[in-house]
Amino acid sequence: MEQAELLDRKKQHTARLSIFSNTILVLLKLIVGFSVGAVSLISEAMHSSVDLLASLIAFWAVKKSVAPPDEEHDYGHGKYENLSAAVEAVLIVGAALGIVYEAMKKFHEKTVPDGLEYGILIMVLSIGINFLVSRRLVAVGKETQSQALEADGLHLQSDIWTSVGVLAGLALMQVTGWAWIDPIIAIFVAGIIFRAGGHMVHESVMALTDESLPESEEEKIGRIIRSCPEVRGYHCLRTRRSGSYNLLDVHVLFDGRMHLAQVHAICDEIDQKIRAEFGTFDVMIHPEPDEHHQAETKVTEYEKAREPAKEIPEDSL
Repeated sequence: MEQAELLDRKKQHTARLSIFSNTILVLLKLIVGFSVGAVSLISEAMHSSVDLLASLIAFWAVKKSVAPPDEEHDYGHGKYENLSAAVEAVLIVGAALGIVYEAMKKFHEKTVPDGLEYGILIMVLSIGINFLVSRRLVAVGKETQSQALEADGLHLQSDIWTSVGVLAGLALMQVTGWAWIDPIIAIFVAGIIFRAGGHMVHESVMALTDESLPESEEEKIGRIIRSCPEVRGYHCLRTRRSGSYNLLDVHVLFDGRMHLAQVHAICDEIDQKIRAEFGTFDVMIHPEPDEHHQAETKVTEYEKAREPAKEIPEDSL
């Protein structure tokens, strides 16, 4: 079995794990929350429902993104992963705002519900499960370069802080009988979640708008190109990311007297070296003779594309 297929299966299995764990936690929190009558637990269950929805979105995105290119998507479906990460980021921000809203209403509550020890037990279990599952999601997401899985894992990691806040609130309420402790902690945790969600929104927007790969990675690609002794230089290196799929195009300079077959073989060698270093990569190399070329950059090529087409004089036709 090819390495790419193994990674795709690993991504899907990990996404299923997130769905299973979130489903169990939502059901347990709802059952205990309604049984005990603790609004904080019911709110936490609704928050976990957002996690479940995010996991379903991530699973759908992972399955969709590994679909091969078709007539309508020449570069494959990797952007579905970036799109799902953006949706999850919005869900995180929405959940943070929802927690603040619920917390503001709880300031007026004076009574502490009975049976809080069951809620405390559920929250400890939730923290442990989310810790293990989130680490797995982030690790597999980085290994497979899946933004959807990594976003889902970061989502669960932010939820651990929510669970810690709810746990602390339940424990303090049980010990002191002070009902106002719960909303104070909830607002503090919501701030942490909101910050994480804002960061994810920024990352998703940059990916969806075809942000270039980090400068350090582009420099590494440049070193790989220059490592071939026949290469006399390169210019107009452009990169972008589509889900876990990287794409680049570059103009590489050769001796104009070289045979086309030799130039093609060197381009294939550069392609293989880049794939060996970075994994899945769509490489497009435009060979040029060193003697007759005009140096270009990402910006100059963009400006040339915006220039109006020159009309051909009628007398030249």
